[in-house]
Amino acid sequence: MISPVSLAPPPANVDVTPLEELIARVAPGAPFHFQGMVGGASTRRYFRVLLPKGKTAVAMFVPEGPRPEEVQKLVERPEWPFLEVRSLLAARGVDVPQLLAEDTARGWLLIEDLGDDTLANFLLRNPHEKKSIYTRAVSDLARAQVALRDLPGDSVIASRAFDEDLLRWEIDHFREWGIEARGHQLTADDRGLFDRIGGRLAQRIAGWKRHFVHRDYQSRNLMVRGNGAICWIDFQDALLGPRVYDLVALLNDSYQEFDRPFVDARLDEFAAEAGLDASERALLGREFDYVTVQRKLKDAGRFVFIDRVKHNPAFLRFVTPTIRKVHGALARLDDDADMRTLGALLRRVVPEELPGVGTP
Repeated sequence: MISPVSLAPPPANVDVTPLEELIARVAPGAPFHFQGMVGGASTRRYFRVLLPKGKTAVAMFVPEGPRPEEVQKLVERPEWPFLEVRSLLAARGVDVPQLLAEDTARGWLLIEDLGDDTLANFLLRNPHEKKSIYTRAVSDLARAQVALRDLPGDSVIASRAFDEDLLRWEIDHFREWGIEARGHQLTADDRGLFDRIGGRLAQRIAGWKRHFVHRDYQSRNLMVRGNGAICWIDFQDALLGPRVYDLVALLNDSYQEFDRPFVDARLDEFAAEAGLDASERALLGREFDYVTVQRKLKDAGRFVFIDRVKHNPAFLRFVTPTIRKVHGALARLDDDADMRTLGALLRRVVPEELPGVGTP
């Protein structure tokens, strides 16, 4: 419960009138008390709202509204992706926050308050439960992929995918921000080599069968309820892509460190839940490593981008451990000439991020 004394005054740059109206709708006559909450790397703002009888809710504010390129899509599809995806996930048995009220025309949602126990926070207090909570997370994901195998034809999820262009853009994002923006020099030959390997990697991953992908299924986007159940948040960008993409986000999470036996055991559990045989389990591990290279390069570049463009340096400390996860995957893919070459290029261009060099 939040003490009214601790509640912050309304932020000067946010019109909270719509929020006050939402609260009046769900709790008529309730005092208007709220406080800001720490958000992530996006521009969304979050507020914890005090309701009667010690209850709370969370308000989400999207300040910029739809991007220009989305305006026409919103004419055809007026519901926010967050709401559309939330409804679909709930209908297919995925635990998601309850929607209390919405005023999307003015950028506001009021949703269930899940507390502060992200999976990351939960582990800090309950390190002995690491295995059980991650087993639950991979099992939930496997079941969700099955439940979401057949999507409505007009689903926003079905309308977007990790195609070759998007995967390639993410790889290039690392070159631009993870290498060049940090002052590392690429010769013309290096640049051409990186781009060719990146193109082939994007083409390889884009060619795999596509499944439901949360897109950021990691320890800061999974909430642990009091009964131990895991509730998904931040799913508005869900799309179709590789079956291992969310596994990479979870088990090669930039904010956590796991040894390889722990990761392999969780992949075994996912395979068992998904009904994969031994040959498919081996293929799953191979796909996991290829997507680790692609996803973790993107993440490292994104952390630098957030610092340089959004002026938020909080994620910079994760750049080095993230690139080291790439090196781990590259070592396991040493039989692939492209991956050997990419590893050698990264060792030469960003040597300070080799395993065992410097401080993560």
